[in-house]
Amino acid sequence: MLNTEPNIASPDDFYEALLRMHQDLSPEQGRQVDARLILLLSNHIGDLAVLRQAMARARQGIEPAGHDAIIAARA
Repeated sequence: MLNTEPNIASPDDFYEALLRMHQDLSPEQGRQVDARLILLLSNHIGDLAVLRQAMARARQGIEPAGHDAIIAARA
């Protein structure tokens, strides 16, 4: 089961470290390091059911690209 309750001992320290990880990187390099981090943490979790829950939760409320243009065209 995906744990969505606060579970990071020092969330501010984590956020600061996450920002530092992106320091001096281009947007493309930032996406690359994010992808690597996702894969490393996914491997650490190792449970496909939990990973699928996390992916669904992360995608929740995010409209597909071009969605606004489709809605506008229908109006």
